[in-house]
Amino acid sequence: MENGKMYTEQADRQINRGCPMCGGAMTFDPADGKLYCPYCEHRMEVEEEGSVSEQVFHAAQHVENFVWGAEQKQIICQSCGAQAVYDALLTSAVCPFCGSNQVMEEAVDTSLPPNGLCPFEVTQQQAGAHFKAWMKRRLFAPSKAKKSVKPEMFTGMYIPYWTFDAHTASSYTARYGKDRTYTDKEGRTHTKTDWYSTSGDLNLFIDDELTYGTARHDVKTLRQIEPYDTQRCVPYRPEYLSGYLSERYSIGLQDAWGAAKQRMDQRIEAEIEQIVTKQYHADHFSLSSRNTMYNDLTYKYVLVPLWQSSFDYQSKRYQFMVNGQTGKVGGKSPVSALRVAVAVLLALVILGLAVWLFSSDDIEFTFSPDEFYFYAGEVCPDRALSAILSEAPADGCSPAYGAQIMLCAP
Repeated sequence: MENGKMYTEQADRQINRGCPMCGGAMTFDPADGKLYCPYCEHRMEVEEEGSVSEQVFHAAQHVENFVWGAEQKQIICQSCGAQAVYDALLTSAVCPFCGSNQVMEEAVDTSLPPNGLCPFEVTQQQAGAHFKAWMKRRLFAPSKAKKSVKPEMFTGMYIPYWTFDAHTASSYTARYGKDRTYTDKEGRTHTKTDWYSTSGDLNLFIDDELTYGTARHDVKTLRQIEPYDTQRCVPYRPEYLSGYLSERYSIGLQDAWGAAKQRMDQRIEAEIEQIVTKQYHADHFSLSSRNTMYNDLTYKYVLVPLWQSSFDYQSKRYQFMVNGQTGKVGGKSPVSALRVAVAVLLALVILGLAVWLFSSDDIEFTFSPDEFYFYAGEVCPDRALSAILSEAPADGCSPAYGAQIMLCAP
């Protein structure tokens, strides 16, 4: 098959990614898009080869005998079953997914090739900065958790995704409703919906419907860090994998197409609803039937970048991901019971204070950006609130919440 032959010939060009100056293992640097040697600091350009080509879906069964384009090794975790492809120059004694040291090497699977990838654009340091900013916004996360993950703890890896293109042709029948109001004899207003039938055809081209090709990661977290801009993908070259892990797909082409087709169907039905609603100025819509043909179906198997890290808190492991293209962060942070309790207490105090203030006729409350003052009956100058814990309350003042709010008696 032509596509299969193309992949094989391209992949058979073995690439020596050792540094030409010192022989050390080189790493792809997202900062400038070059290969970098951390030993002698030599840098090399990565040759570019145009855009990623679409592959004919029904020809995929003929694609075989692919190798990754450089000497590789594959590990399988005996604990979680994950598979990862490594540069032969790299070593790892632990699973990048679950942290287990029960890993073993085996021959790299050569079944279906990646024909493109989105290179890393976010560095390890930038990933750490994005994660730090994300954690700061988690008000209930414990301080220990916020300080536990550092940039050097992030592992860069490529994970598999599938994209699908299709020219869709749909015929449909539907019902739409239009509301009208009327007044009965008692003067009460009622709303009634009148329903009508319609039918039509829709031709829609769907480009790069993205679906993940891995079952080793939390789907919710993956959705949090999406989207990936697959228009910025480049043809697969092994140099881009230098210094990173690469996960082999665990969701095959057929299963991935099933998931992508469901999302295509949702887009088609949403488009039909929009067309009918707009055309008839309808208030309600109900799709009765739809028949869709998927023509000129093509796919791309691409690798996309992410930074991954995890930490243990109170005997539970929390994993985080950073999109290696955009820096978007996903994950679930631990919750501090103490912080939640303090927040609830603070809310109750503020609520009680508000009720007391607004239920008292002789209480006047004034606010300025720099200071708060509570007056009871008459002005009590310089006796309002103290924001400093060590400050002693003025005479006649008593703390309402810690030492941050002082209520003054007349």
